[in-house]
Amino acid sequence: MSRIRVISGIVGMALIFASGFVAGQRRQPPAANVGQSEEALRSLDLTAELDSTKGRPLRMRKVTLQPGGALALHNHVDRPAVTYMLQGQMTYHQEGKPDVVANPGDGFAEGRATTHWGESTGSVPAVWIAVDIPKP
Repeated sequence: MSRIRVISGIVGMALIFASGFVAGQRRQPPAANVGQSEEALRSLDLTAELDSTKGRPLRMRKVTLQPGGALALHNHVDRPAVTYMLQGQMTYHQEGKPDVVANPGDGFAEGRATTHWGESTGSVPAVWIAVDIPKP
């Protein structure tokens, strides 16, 4: 075998190994949200409803994230939430857990132990209903 073929084979194997290594790595979360918009649907001040939620609203939003858009890394320590996917596809990257792909009809409950980020991985905007109890 010629020296050129051996060198070409070694270089080719190295490129295959390197591309597989990079492809297998988990993407890093963005520093800020990208391609997101939201529409406030309803809100209810919980001050007079429950003592433990004084000054906090219960809100419902429709959130839209464009294809390729991303939600920055965040947590739900003081903001419990539930979501329901209407359209598109989201990939959620939660700390300490495998990635989860959400499609229309899927949903999540995000409590105090949830730290995650997400990205719109479909070909159409990801749209979901989010209901949470944020701090004022």
